[in-house]
Amino acid sequence: MKRNIVVEIICLLFILLFAYAAVSKLLHYSQFKNELGRSPLLAVFAGWVAIGIPFLEIILSLLLMFTKFRIISLYSSFGLMVLFSLYIIAITKFADYVPCSCGGVLARLNWNQHLIFNSVFILLSVVGVLLSPNSRARVSED
Repeated sequence: MKRNIVVEIICLLFILLFAYAAVSKLLHYSQFKNELGRSPLLAVFAGWVAIGIPFLEIILSLLLMFTKFRIISLYSSFGLMVLFSLYIIAITKFADYVPCSCGGVLARLNWNQHLIFNSVFILLSVVGVLLSPNSRARVSED
């Protein structure tokens, strides 16, 4: 019972994060796309990424609401947060210009704070997978 509550809270946190981030990006779409276009790593793909990331965040927010899709959504959330973190590391270590395409409150974080924030959500996704009833059933079947 407690495990289910923890998993529900983790999923709610991801839903809030992804829904907020997606809405913020879509409300300020031109600015988001322009910042992506200034990224040395993403400039070529800026148009696709500007649509793809908010779309993916919305899809994950919706899927996290349903127990049936919980495991795949938590794994996907883990992957997305790892990709965001790898992008931050790459852009801060290897680029002369570091664009910030984050929206809302997240845009106020510095890059180290972004990495800490992302690390917390990466850890939450791992905890969510490990505590998920579906995950335990798979482990006991193996």
